[in-house]
Amino acid sequence: MIARRALLALPLLASPALAQSPAWPTRAVRLIVPFPPGGTTDVLARALAAKWQDRWGQQVVVDNKGGGGGVIGTQDAFRAAPDGYTLVLGNNQTHATNGALIPNLPYDPAGFAAISLVARAPHALVVPASSPARTVAELVALGRQPGRGLSYASSSAGSSSHLMSETFARRNGMNATHVPYRGAAPAAQDLAAGTVDFMMATWASVSGLAAGGRIRALGVGGDARFPDIPEVPTLKELGYDYVSGDAWFGLFAPQGTPAPILQTGYDATVAALADPVLRGRLEAAGFRIATMPPAEFGPFHQAEVARWAALVRESGVTLAN
Repeated sequence: MIARRALLALPLLASPALAQSPAWPTRAVRLIVPFPPGGTTDVLARALAAKWQDRWGQQVVVDNKGGGGGVIGTQDAFRAAPDGYTLVLGNNQTHATNGALIPNLPYDPAGFAAISLVARAPHALVVPASSPARTVAELVALGRQPGRGLSYASSSAGSSSHLMSETFARRNGMNATHVPYRGAAPAAQDLAAGTVDFMMATWASVSGLAAGGRIRALGVGGDARFPDIPEVPTLKELGYDYVSGDAWFGLFAPQGTPAPILQTGYDATVAALADPVLRGRLEAAGFRIATMPPAEFGPFHQAEVARWAALVRESGVTLAN
């Protein structure tokens, strides 16, 4: 009887539904940031990594692999083993617009396993504090002056800041030259120094410079004014709704990464961003926390690939790799 009971129990023990998935992580996790240190994506990544490390008891290494408009680091993640030990914090450039902009892109923006949407970052149209433009209309007038010519910075060629600035300049008949940088941080610093004339920047990347009086916001993206600068109108209020979109940031793994690992990554992300101190700090810096589980983030990501391809066509921007 005992032997019979043991035999009957064997199928239950072997049942996939009851089997325990292997523990993860059991060693260090690498989180790739496809941009230089100090930029918007890097700020988010380091905040998450610190919380994950506490939760998992394993080291989480933030690996900044900038260059090529996010291509170098994202390609590295695309080619990594699908075991959960290499993740990438991408954005609408690395995982959407690059596919429409760069011929022979060495990775498929849609070919990643989605873990979670992490945050959105509304844009702001900003100028140096020394700029004579006090309003968006005055900036447009400067850009239309014969022989005047303005320059605008972007975090990199093909970024949302590039596409939105180029669309803004074209729609308003401005003579504006694009100056790409290797990340939002160096672009913002040159803007503050007056090296370039304006920038469509994520507020998270320039809010510190604005608080220090080194740059000035003329208009902000999104549907509502920013709480820390309520006097600045939205671009939509001013009639420039075609440049009022948000940048977004999402967590991805190589395609084929097991679903339990994706879920563990999502759960850890939600827990990290639920911390009121961290959440308050990120929101004060201009982020809008917006998590989304793998089953929802995957379709969202695929839709964004199509949406940003349309904006690429609208901007007229083309890139060569």
